[in-house]
Amino acid sequence: MAEDEEQENRENQEGQEEAQESTIIRTPDTLKSKVGTGGPGAVDLETLARAEAVIASLSDDYLKWVEEDFKKLDDALAKLIAEKDNRKEHLDRIFQISHDVKGQGGSFGYDMMTIIGNQLCRFVEDMEDADDAEIEAVTLHIDALKMVIAKRMEGDGGAEGESLFSGLEKVVAKLK
Repeated sequence: MAEDEEQENRENQEGQEEAQESTIIRTPDTLKSKVGTGGPGAVDLETLARAEAVIASLSDDYLKWVEEDFKKLDDALAKLIAEKDNRKEHLDRIFQISHDVKGQGGSFGYDMMTIIGNQLCRFVEDMEDADDAEIEAVTLHIDALKMVIAKRMEGDGGAEGESLFSGLEKVVAKLK
């Protein structure tokens, strides 16, 4: 009986360790992969092409929008550092902004924005407070988002993107 409980505890512990592993989110490249074509209620290919052209024309606007998001993240981070008694509010704000960044990135070809934004969301979403090491991890994520845009790391960012994300994963793993 004790052996069965011990085995069950080991299996539960292994399951928890597996659940803590990171997941890379791969966003689809086009609207076509998101909607059906042909048949009732489907979108025709011409409409899809027009929608993709509109999104492509907004790429320059996206870069302006994300710069505004960076200013908001910097402001929230500064308040997180300065206002020790009210950190939950600022962590929530960082979550909201990074969630927006995550949602927009892949739509404009910056999959790394989605991937890093998602990891930042997951990191701060349940925090009530943050110590110095956790604040440094938040700062590293924000800096990584800025680097993706500064270097115009479109798509998955190649080897540089993989290295960047891997480094962030290691930081988060040490703190969780």
